[in-house]
Amino acid sequence: MRRRNLVGGAAIGAALATSAMAQQAAYPSRTIRMVIPFAPGGGVDAVGRVVAQRLSERLGVQVVVENRAGGSGTIGGQSVGSSPPDGYSLLFSASTHTMARQVLRRPPYDPIADFTPIALLGGAPLILVLSPNRPQTTIAEIVADARARPDNWTFGASALGSPGHLATILFLKLAGLDLVVAPYRGTAPALTDVAAGNVQMMIDPVLALLPLVQSGGVKGIAVTTPRRSSLAPSIPTSAEEGMPGLVFSSWYGLWGPKGLPEPVVSLLNGHLGEIMREPATVERFSALGLEPIYSPQEEFARFIDADVARNAELLRSANFQPE
Repeated sequence: MRRRNLVGGAAIGAALATSAMAQQAAYPSRTIRMVIPFAPGGGVDAVGRVVAQRLSERLGVQVVVENRAGGSGTIGGQSVGSSPPDGYSLLFSASTHTMARQVLRRPPYDPIADFTPIALLGGAPLILVLSPNRPQTTIAEIVADARARPDNWTFGASALGSPGHLATILFLKLAGLDLVVAPYRGTAPALTDVAAGNVQMMIDPVLALLPLVQSGGVKGIAVTTPRRSSLAPSIPTSAEEGMPGLVFSSWYGLWGPKGLPEPVVSLLNGHLGEIMREPATVERFSALGLEPIYSPQEEFARFIDADVARNAELLRSANFQPE
């Protein structure tokens, strides 16, 4: 009887293993949910939708974008982190995701240990924009007025720990200013308040802010890269504006829940690597002011470690206190 039980248990275990392998081999067989943890209309949303569309076409299943904003990106992140690691719930985000432990007092997860990095998928310059009701047109004029009247100046930030937030901290450090920084639930609402004059300025990716700059809704002051953006060649660099230390960029990536099976990661990477090399993708990214970068899982994990270390040091130097 004992031997039959052991044999039966082994048979059941083998059957379950075979079933799991079959499920992985069939991936994907149904709709994939790609969570973007910010409001529609922002930079992360624009890039994520390009990736989702191309993955849908290559995988032969629908990749549905789900915007879940709030909590500096952690509401959407938690939605994916608590999902089964089967490849049907993915997170498309920026470096904001990796900074949760540094900017939040009690983050709902560990952004490194509780997720599987899949691939790095692009980078973009940032741009400093100013409310149109302010007379200043240069960084020097902004800094001079903010030093004289600091209570009249507030920075908007799309989310705590976002590239724009970190670049804002760097700006304030270089300028010797101590101004209020107001976090929002994504780029779109923050930009709306800058345009309305409720907050005076913000820094965020070019692709999200440039349309309103071009329409005159906000003033474009400087880009935070060594060279001018091809999308906005008339806007000077921060170095040209007298602040050469203000160099910062945004990057984007794809994650899954912790324990995502290696075959799923490999399959996604195979498609993503090809997608990022396609002329159509390069053209779409260029139109958004992006550089189509691709780094697979291991390279992406090393990149995250280095980026978090640099940004954590920046936050410490500013005596930033997690909220």
